[in-house]
Amino acid sequence: MMINKGAIGVFDSGYGGLTVLESLQAELPSYDFIYLGDNARTPYGSRSFEVIYQYTLEAVKFLFKQGCPLVILACNTASAKALRTIQQNDLASLAPTNRVLGVLRPTTEEIGTLTSSGHVGVLGTNGTINSNSYAIEIKKFFPALTVVQKSCPMWVPLVENNEFDNVGGEFYIKKYIDEILHQDDEIDTLVLACTHYPILEEKIKKHLPKHIRLVSQGNLVASKLKTYLNRHSEINDRLTKTSALNVLTTECNTSFDLVASKFYKKEIKSITVKL
Repeated sequence: MMINKGAIGVFDSGYGGLTVLESLQAELPSYDFIYLGDNARTPYGSRSFEVIYQYTLEAVKFLFKQGCPLVILACNTASAKALRTIQQNDLASLAPTNRVLGVLRPTTEEIGTLTSSGHVGVLGTNGTINSNSYAIEIKKFFPALTVVQKSCPMWVPLVENNEFDNVGGEFYIKKYIDEILHQDDEIDTLVLACTHYPILEEKIKKHLPKHIRLVSQGNLVASKLKTYLNRHSEINDRLTKTSALNVLTTECNTSFDLVASKFYKKEIKSITVKL
């Protein structure tokens, strides 16, 4: 039987996954990647489970058709609300030898090693926080940890509309930080459980006590993927390695390219596609 070879697919609801892509390329420089941003239907964070699942499944099918044997859901909302269902219910009929992985597990299986107080805060979209996926997954690996969660519905719009550098942006950044620290003053580790949030990292740090560690996901996800590929030669051998990158968006590609540079430090030339 002919086994297809192809790039690693990286999917996000919009731009945020580019921060993960950058880390993946730094860790796996010889590998080929196809990035797909569903910008026409972003944001996912406020949508229902059913809609997020449907949109994510369409994206996974699309990337499989592009020849990707492995797809990374570089979107916390999709990882929290769609990944498990796709892995358990859809993969066997779609492409049983392919794999779909998310950003949630690489973060949750490490987070307990980063805290001294045993109190961890999670900042994310409404969809991610309401799913309770982070708290559930963290408890599997570190049952003794106290996990406090806070949704930050204004942060993605602030980033995507470039409004985080003004007084209004500063207000909403400080507001959510104050609220989560008010919930538990023993927190010493905060997880940025949305791939847009690293853009706000310096602003967030301004409002954090010095002893609190801020955790972005990109490096964790990249390091865990490298380990995964070392362990799973059946997937690794099917991945092409010519350092190529193709960037696809469901929005107007010229609009996408203008904003993308905020998330990805090199110039991007994307192509518009229909799912």
